[in-house]
Amino acid sequence: MPGGVDYGEFGGSLPAIASLNASYSTTVSLPSPHYLVVPPGEKKVISDVRRTFCLFVTFDLLFISLLWIIELNINNSIWQSLELEVVKYNFQSSFFDIFLLALFRFLCLQLGYAALRLRHWWVIANAFGYVLPITSFVVAWLETWFLDFKVLSIEAGDERAYLAAVNAASERASMIYPRAVSEGQFYSPPESLAGSEEDLDEEGLGRRAVSPQEKELVRQGKEAMAVVEQILAQEENWKFEKNDDVGDSVYTLEIPFHGKTFILKAFMQCPAELVYQEVILQPEKMAQWNKTVSGCQILQRVDDNTLVSYDISSGAAGGVVSARDFVNVRRVERKRDCYISAGMATDHGAKPPHSRYVRGENGPGGFVVLKSSSNPSVCTFIWVLNTDLKGRLPRYLIHQSLAATMFEFMAHLRQRIADLRSTR
Repeated sequence: MPGGVDYGEFGGSLPAIASLNASYSTTVSLPSPHYLVVPPGEKKVISDVRRTFCLFVTFDLLFISLLWIIELNINNSIWQSLELEVVKYNFQSSFFDIFLLALFRFLCLQLGYAALRLRHWWVIANAFGYVLPITSFVVAWLETWFLDFKVLSIEAGDERAYLAAVNAASERASMIYPRAVSEGQFYSPPESLAGSEEDLDEEGLGRRAVSPQEKELVRQGKEAMAVVEQILAQEENWKFEKNDDVGDSVYTLEIPFHGKTFILKAFMQCPAELVYQEVILQPEKMAQWNKTVSGCQILQRVDDNTLVSYDISSGAAGGVVSARDFVNVRRVERKRDCYISAGMATDHGAKPPHSRYVRGENGPGGFVVLKSSSNPSVCTFIWVLNTDLKGRLPRYLIHQSLAATMFEFMAHLRQRIADLRSTR
């Protein structure tokens, strides 16, 4: 056939070609129902490749465990090493946490890919790349919320209730069972010999606060006095910080709502009245002998027990801590066995903040002179100091300077007492 295909090789029969094409099409598209290469078997629960992966995960745990066991036998016996790394766990030296991470990884992967037969990579990838950081963040946030809104608030309420109960109990005890205060233990002092404001007003003796401002100053002075008395009543809770060569000791105590309070305790070879005269009754003369104070001025005498003072401290810590000024309300009470001057920061129109000094702020504190019940020629001196020096100063530097200032004050006070006794 010109220009065509020679079908002679197929016997020149077109029906034969059609029959061949039909036979080929039927063989490819419609296989015979009697033709099966491999009979289908039972479906596997877990594939071979997945089983291999799970075996590899198991090998991971076993390998980490083997390395940890080898590490346990390096220096000590395995039981001693287990006690050191598990019972006495230390993050820097123990490998117990690495073993726990391997165990946790093993459990997660086997649960996800062997038990649940998951077909996604999120267990092995997100569990350690996303889930753990997110979980850590959420848990940390929940812990912060619980501490701030539950623990601290409830504890603050309990602390206020406790202080109120202690104050009421100490007031009842001082009225019913007044007793002397020993040198070794301090309790709430008995009633002040100065008398109450009502008694002074009825008898026409002394000065009494009349204006709202003066009554507020008296209230602040009484508040400071109550806190100081409670500090003295908790000597067993004082935390020792340091002492000096002459035996003076500095302690600290955390006070609710006021923070860390420093307490100096010193034994002095002089009558209590002499220290009372120099430290408590004449604060304006303290700058003459106390080098830690550069000035003191009485701004107002509110009543017979309350006054407002303006104090200027000298620099400390070799000049690192510059001079501060303070405006304090002070309440002075003379008890049967001790003298107390308690005070705290207040505001007064006569001395607003000045650019020359950094205005510090004192919390409840003061001076206590304790008489000796057995020897009237000796006494115990206590200084309670709670202060905020303001400014941008490291807290540790402030604490070190405060303790050093208290020791320096005692050295000047002893020198002052020695000078007074030598001139008599």
